[in-house]
Amino acid sequence: MKSPEGIAADMIPTGRPSLGAEELNAIKEVLESGMIVQGPKVAAFEKAFAEYVGVKNAVAVNSGTAALHVALIAVGVKPGKEVVVPPITFIATASTVLMCGGQPTFADVEKDLYTMDPRDAKKALSPRTKVIIPVHLYGQAADMDPLLELAREKGLVVLEDAAQAHGAVYKGRKAGSMGDAACFSFYATKTMTTAEGGMVVTNDDEIARKCRLLRDHGQESKYEHVILGYNYRMTEVAAALGLVQLKRLDNFITRRRQNAAILTNGLSGIGSVTPPVEGPDRLHTYYQYILRLEQDFPCSREDLINKLGAEGIASKPSYPVPLYRQKALKGKVRARKCKVAEEVLPRLLELPVHPLVPRNGLETAVAVIRSTAGQ
Repeated sequence: MKSPEGIAADMIPTGRPSLGAEELNAIKEVLESGMIVQGPKVAAFEKAFAEYVGVKNAVAVNSGTAALHVALIAVGVKPGKEVVVPPITFIATASTVLMCGGQPTFADVEKDLYTMDPRDAKKALSPRTKVIIPVHLYGQAADMDPLLELAREKGLVVLEDAAQAHGAVYKGRKAGSMGDAACFSFYATKTMTTAEGGMVVTNDDEIARKCRLLRDHGQESKYEHVILGYNYRMTEVAAALGLVQLKRLDNFITRRRQNAAILTNGLSGIGSVTPPVEGPDRLHTYYQYILRLEQDFPCSREDLINKLGAEGIASKPSYPVPLYRQKALKGKVRARKCKVAEEVLPRLLELPVHPLVPRNGLETAVAVIRSTAGQ
């Protein structure tokens, strides 16, 4: 029997939420209350999440995509404006720019970190650039200081895409606390989940005010609509899940880092593979454990996936192509060719690292890769 994703029931998946009795009880409490949409649980979750990140304001919405959409509108993205994004990220980082009428353009990534290269970001700017979106990818923060300095120099907005980086740290600062605003996702397999959900965080009260209006049909009060908005409200069920998951987040991160260390230590010394690199002054939360197969690895990525699968370990490529090559975006984005992204993406492989992966599963993955590499 296979899951909806096509993974056999006895296979260790690349992602799985960790949910238990406390989450079930929280949901039951909401259902019994009769208040199920954007009520006191949502407000409590916003307050707790803002405190965790270290910002003044948090605005809960129903997905990470919704968070990006309302945040981009709130910071002034509209037709004629450009937004710099990296080529290795989920499509929503760019598609939401298009949803605002803006134009995504691309800055390449750093080879070993896979996050936006500040030097290439500078080259990607034009007189129409309004926003830079550094994506904290796979659980690791981008190199923020030079990007923030570039934004200050050019009068640009920095919107952090922290959808994959709950709890990640850069030079003592939490992901989401450094830019003008930041967006998180609580999708099912994220480091913490609300099943579906998102959050905009910011120290700017005006950005927060606009996001609150935009998520709820532009209402200042019931049936008093001052702008056109959307139905992006978070449910009380999602917020109840989020409150429990937030309490467990640091433990989730600890377990992910422990699992990542087992993989990295086990794979050390194999010249034909490159484990994830934790950047200087950063805390990587390993939302995903991304292994790079070098040119001299003795089999194809697809063959290695099959070998791991035969031993009960699910694995998969990372994003298939640089974002500007996605069919849905062709002809709609200003596609600067990104050499590093083009080079590394065909060789990236995701291994299970979530808290529910048993140690013997990690050891099996290491053994398969070492054997395949001739070690």
